[in-house]
Order: sequence, then C-alpha cells, then structure tokens
Amino acid sequence: MAERAQRSLDAQSRQNQPLDSSTKHRSNSNTNAISSASSSTMVTPRSSEECIRPPAPRSPSIRVSSPQNSHRHSFSDSLRGVPPSPRTSRHFSQASLAAVQDLLNNPPKAGAADPAFVGRDWHTITAGELVDEGDVVFVEVDTGIEEATHILIETNAPVLLVRSRKEEKSAVATFDYKDLNQYLLFATGSLRPDSEHLPFFQNLAKKAQAGSKIPIREAKSLGTKEPFVILPHTAKLTKALEAFGSGVHRLIIVREWTNEVVGVLSQFRLVKFLWENGRSFPVIDQLYGQQIKDLGLGEQKSIVAINGDKPLREALLLLDYEGVTSLAVLDNQYNVVGNISTVDVKLLTKASSAPLLDNTCIHFISVILSARGLDDGKDSFPVFYISPHSTLAHTVAKLVATGSHR
Repeated sequence: MAERAQRSLDAQSRQNQPLDSSTKHRSNSNTNAISSASSSTMVTPRSSEECIRPPAPRSPSIRVSSPQNSHRHSFSDSLRGVPPSPRTSRHFSQASLAAVQDLLNNPPKAGAADPAFVGRDWHTITAGELVDEGDVVFVEVDTGIEEATHILIETNAPVLLVRSRKEEKSAVATFDYKDLNQYLLFATGSLRPDSEHLPFFQNLAKKAQAGSKIPIREAKSLGTKEPFVILPHTAKLTKALEAFGSGVHRLIIVREWTNEVVGVLSQFRLVKFLWENGRSFPVIDQLYGQQIKDLGLGEQKSIVAINGDKPLREALLLLDYEGVTSLAVLDNQYNVVGNISTVDVKLLTKASSAPLLDNTCIHFISVILSARGLDDGKDSFPVFYISPHSTLAHTVAKLVATGSHR
C-alpha cells in the first residue's frame, strides 16, 4: 500500500510540474532603399515604327511604413497595437456575402469574341482598334485645379487630357488622381518642394490662401510627373505591351503623322480585350488554363504597404514617394485588410475632410467602403484575392468582373 501511495504521489507531482515552452520570434527588417520618381517626357512618335523609350525603373520596397525615415527599422517595431479591421465594424447582408463568395468561386466566363478579331494574329492588331475617341475628356492648361477635380469626379474619367487651347485636339499633359494627391500634399504642407521651386511654391500658397484660381499649368510644375507616352494609332499591340511592361499605366493614342488624340489605352482595357477575345488567339488562350505560379506571376515578395494604425497622411506620402497608384494596408499579422489608391483621394477634396489626414488608415478604409456603398447602392469588399494555384483565367476573369486593377 505504501509503495502504491508513493507511486501515486510521484505521478501527481509529475503532472503538476510546469511544461517548458519556447517561442520563435521573427524580425522583418526593411533594408530596401527607395528611389523617388523623376520627370520624364516621351518624344512623340510619328509612326508605328518608332521605338518607345521606357522610364527609369523604380526600386521595389518591402512593406514600407513611412516615406520620411532615411533609416527604416523593422516593420514590426513600428506597430503600436493591433488595429481593428473595418470588417469587424461593417455588417454585410447575407445576400451580398453569398454573391461575392459566388463571384470568388466562379468568376464569369469570357463572352463571345468580337467577330472583327476572329482568325487574326494578335500581333497584327493595332492600338487604334482598342480605343474610343468618345472616351477622351479634355481640359485646358488654364483650367483651375478645383474645376479640373470636379470634372475628373463627375465624368468618372480615369484621366483628363490637358491641351493648350480649347480648339486644339492634341494633348500636352495629363491630369489624374495622382496629380491631385500630390497637389493636396503640397497644399496641406505635408510635402515641400526643393529649394529651387520654393519661391514658386510660396507664390502658389499665397494664391490659395487668397482664394485665387490655381491653373493646372502651375500646379503641374510642382513635384514629379508621370511619363507622357504617345503612340500612333497604327502601332501594334506589341509596342503597347513594351510600354506597359516598363511601368507606364496608360498610353495616349494619336492619329499617325499628327498630334490629334484618338483615344487613351490603359492596362486594364488591354487586359479586358485579351480576356474577352482570348479564344480568337490560340497562343494566348492556351495560357489561361495554367496556374499563375507556373507562369511566374505573383511571386514578387517586395510590396509597398503600410500598417493600418498609421496616419492617412503617411499613406498618401508613400503613394507619392513610391510613384505607385495603390497601397496595401496590413494589420499586425500581415493580413491585408484593405487597399488605399490614388483614386480614393477624391474623398479628401472637401475642407471638412481635413481631419481624415491625421486619422488612421483603417478608419479611412471604413470611409472608402461607406462611400462605395452610397455610390453603388451595395456593400463593397475591401480585398479580392487569389491563390498561387489559381488559373490565369480565374485571375483575369476576377479582375475584369470586379473592375479591380490588382
């Protein structure tokens, strides 16, 4: 009995002993240097045979959380606490959830191909065949920033073409939400020009304080500028792909041997065209069945992102500093909880929106989702996703169906 009792006590003692545990810690150091954008202008090609000179490539960034620090610490070091996800404070109807889930699982298939492209080699298709002159929206160089912003929002145009005079049909520059973001950063004092442009900036600041009109001509003189790439309407799609591959987001298409604009070709329009007419091009159609990991897509490990509890002002600075149009917003577990793009800057054009600059990125995502709900009359999801095993067809179909760019 005594031995049995002793064994029982020994077993109980072993059960009461604390277990040793080990925790693995990871540290992600951000050592990537960032190159600021420089202004570049393309020489207008008069024929489809002229070459495109791509802009200088940018260095990728790895989860940058602030554009102002010369020495960046580990991303995790700057986290102050887990920011709440907008999904926790926003309630979606069951119908919306089911509809979005169905879209994620079963993206729509491409419709019937345009008969005009059936049986043709896609290399022979010209840029002019993909654009519509009716989509072009012009403003003049003397148009005020406020008026240009109003036109940009009301027409829902991705870009405005700037011309010297109203009767002109040629463009000398563009004005889009990236330019608006840069202007707002200067106007709020978040961004300062170099010493060379400081007197000019101070003069603009006085005009703004006096309520005077600030024309696009003067506003475009500040900061960096997007590459202004022009192609003749007879240029083949291979030329357009070369330009898009260099980081250009859109191309100004002009009538050959003239400067008359006939349309604007964007990356999204080209992707949509190749999806809707892919069956007409066997070389392209056979790629759609392959997984994106096998095509070497989606493998870039360096992304430009910001933590959700950072001020919105830092996100806008990072968009301008990196020269990108979209920024992933992460929580402390590196989950993507939302996305901030230059288009969302239109929500900051009213004076009453000024406090949003010092609020968090997470809060601004909630504002974005609410605005989309009011505009579209339906719930909006902050993130659409795929996996490395998704097919190219599934990926492109989802991009086209949701109107997403990334």
